[in-house]
Amino acid sequence: MSDPEIYVMPPMHPGEMLREEYLGPLGVDAAGLAKASGVPRARIDKILRGEAGIGVETALRLGKALGTGAEFWLVLQARFDIQQMQAQIGPALAVVMPLVQAH
Repeated sequence: MSDPEIYVMPPMHPGEMLREEYLGPLGVDAAGLAKASGVPRARIDKILRGEAGIGVETALRLGKALGTGAEFWLVLQARFDIQQMQAQIGPALAVVMPLVQAH
């Protein structure tokens, strides 16, 4: 009997979460979010397409507009960035020598 194939989902960009879990259910489009948050419409569009990340100022504005807090968006962005970078440099991490033991 062979091992079942494991499907690893690609990391979710925060823009996907924004679109699927917030804008869709709220019935708000990019223009409405831009107006409510003060984030330029072009930046919202880029985030929704996964072409731009969420920085501190945008996270603060989204957090207030959507009632989530800035940390929510920053953690999503950090997780996405870490997963993306691990995929890019994974083999190079194997040769990194720890200076201290993990606790």
